[in-house]
Amino acid sequence: MKVLVANLGSTSFKYRLFDMQTESQLARGGIDRIGEEADSNCFVEIGDNRQEVQTRIADHAAAVQMCLDQLTDRETGCLSSVDEVAAIGFKAVFAGKLSGVRIVDDNLLDTMEALADVAPAHNPPYAKAMRQLRAAFPAIPLVAALETAFHETIAPEYRTYAVPYEWQEKYEVRRWGFHGASHRYIGGRMAEITGRDDLKVISCHLGGSSSICAMEGGESRSNSLGMTPQSGLPQNNRVGDFDPYALRLVKRLTGKDYDTLLDELASQGGLLGMSGVSNDARDIEQAAEQGNAQADLALKVYTADIKRYIGQYLAVLNGANAIVFTGGIGENSERVRRDVCANMDYVGLHLDKERNKHVDGETKISTEDSRIEIWVVPTNEEIVVARQTVAAVNSN
Repeated sequence: MKVLVANLGSTSFKYRLFDMQTESQLARGGIDRIGEEADSNCFVEIGDNRQEVQTRIADHAAAVQMCLDQLTDRETGCLSSVDEVAAIGFKAVFAGKLSGVRIVDDNLLDTMEALADVAPAHNPPYAKAMRQLRAAFPAIPLVAALETAFHETIAPEYRTYAVPYEWQEKYEVRRWGFHGASHRYIGGRMAEITGRDDLKVISCHLGGSSSICAMEGGESRSNSLGMTPQSGLPQNNRVGDFDPYALRLVKRLTGKDYDTLLDELASQGGLLGMSGVSNDARDIEQAAEQGNAQADLALKVYTADIKRYIGQYLAVLNGANAIVFTGGIGENSERVRRDVCANMDYVGLHLDKERNKHVDGETKISTEDSRIEIWVVPTNEEIVVARQTVAAVNSN
């Protein structure tokens, strides 16, 4: 079975094609500037062959058509026909109580659109693109793997806000949690690496969007992201945890309405807002190394929040066997890993500084006498979605 896994943005489309019989990646590609009045940069990699082209792409359906044309090209493609694609899987974000892994239908799309306030950067482009693809490729099943599904094992005391009970029952206000595919992969991969299925793992998915997850036996016990992806740790340009009553003061002092202020918190906050430099941690680290105190503070706030959640999750799990760093920042930032693991002798956590400097793929970076192992493990959200897509199609 061949499965295409799609990662959508409002103007972008990235994909990977898997042969699920061997779980091998056959191809990957991406297209940007979809629907814009400019040429899109389109690339596809099939084995060692990489092709790039620039052309105008009208919408996501046209982007998928181009992708399929590349994959079925007689000379360079890896598919004999489009019929070989058994399904397209999506790492969808939020549909409230319609969680889990679902065949895309009108009910799901209507719900995602109705809940766009929760995930404004994700739900609208996904729902729009899915509608286009259903119309353009009616013979290919579409499967949505909701990010919230992995966190359904979290106990109610770790999912409930201290709000009027009606809000939870009627409006679905609760700590839903996100990044489910990434944390699910880390839990499963750590079990494979260690040969144990009972591990207590604290997974640190650190990147443009970041979250911490407490896991036991491969199941989620708590997640730093709450009702929306705007919460938890500071994100690249999103605020993270924040006292909502501060908005009343800022509203009065600036004269701006609440929607404007919320938009600013979601686009001008986080690492970008604190540093005043960039929303990219690499740029911020470079600025900090050059003496930019504001950039240095942004990184300190970020790592301090990560430490705070790790401490909380050590209490939730009653200890841990491993702390794992993944995601773009988690896998590549020596400084972030170093600062997060500093001054944690009280739990027997000891980082090997030399190992931390020379990370290559899956790497254990703790000292041999560390009571809690520290790992860097590259995530693979796409293979998780591909597996879930196969299961959904086979059970339908």
